[in-house]
Amino acid sequence: MDKNTQHIQESAFLVTGGAGFIGSNLVEALLNKGAAKVRVLDNLSTGFYKNIEQFSNHPSFEFIDGDIRDIDTCKKACHRIDYVSHQAALGSVPRSLHDPITTNEVNISGFLNMLVAARDEKVKQFVYAASSSTYGDSKQLPKIESVIGNPLSPYAVTKYVNELYATVFAQSFGIRTIGLRYFNVFGPKQDPNGAYAAVIPLFIQALLTNQSPYINGDGLQTRDFTYVDNAVQANLKAMLTDNPNAINQVYNVAVGDRTSVKQMFDILCSIEQKQIKAIHRDARAGDIRDSLADISKAKELLDYMPTVRFAEGLTLTYAWFKNNQSFINATV
Repeated sequence: MDKNTQHIQESAFLVTGGAGFIGSNLVEALLNKGAAKVRVLDNLSTGFYKNIEQFSNHPSFEFIDGDIRDIDTCKKACHRIDYVSHQAALGSVPRSLHDPITTNEVNISGFLNMLVAARDEKVKQFVYAASSSTYGDSKQLPKIESVIGNPLSPYAVTKYVNELYATVFAQSFGIRTIGLRYFNVFGPKQDPNGAYAAVIPLFIQALLTNQSPYINGDGLQTRDFTYVDNAVQANLKAMLTDNPNAINQVYNVAVGDRTSVKQMFDILCSIEQKQIKAIHRDARAGDIRDSLADISKAKELLDYMPTVRFAEGLTLTYAWFKNNQSFINATV
């Protein structure tokens, strides 16, 4: 047994937003590795209990139906917890433009509540979902953690404020934090329904139902699409690292490749061997044109190494949705 596995089996973990896409994949990984305790805090506003229902009878699993905007709920969730992976947030740039107040309440006030609770309950390490949206209007490629631009959406503002709060809490209270700037994470359990669904599950849903998907803009915008197993790996390594130089830092979590939205759709069509035409519409407000991560910092300090490249991850994701077609239409 390696050191990390033994550590997991002796430790208690809290995953906020654990009924969501990334959170539920992390919960599954922790339980598969024999974690002593995996507690989920989720209000099921954007996550779904079906994502974690399979663990409901697991002796190490616990679910709290609660909201991070309530400080007492956060303290209850952090009680006797060693490691926190804070995934709870209201995602989506368009959602934040439509409703900046709720995005702020959840992503900033809720984040602050979780930091206070983790401090007061003496959590060993606090890992949180940051975002590549923090790079804003910076044109530099690849993106390196130390160079950011101006935010392009309320969502991006909230994620940058999270990083600032984490730094202040580390300096003022000694809490150990690590932020993970996700780059377009995709994979099984990512919800294809609703007004703010991500592009890959939307495209897969369209192909499985023989519909033409929408592409925002010309489709030549590029992203560093990152399969969810890589994000799970980064969370595990961030929670468990004992490298003092790795603490109180932010890291890009990506693959280090970029693919255009049009290329991505063409690959999906080739996987399913279908000839479906996409419908182009206006580009979305607040979207960046190109995204590509430099992941050398995470490699060096966290020993992060993406294990699933984009094409393989897309094939795995498509196969999962094809085998779980009830997920395409059901959201409960």
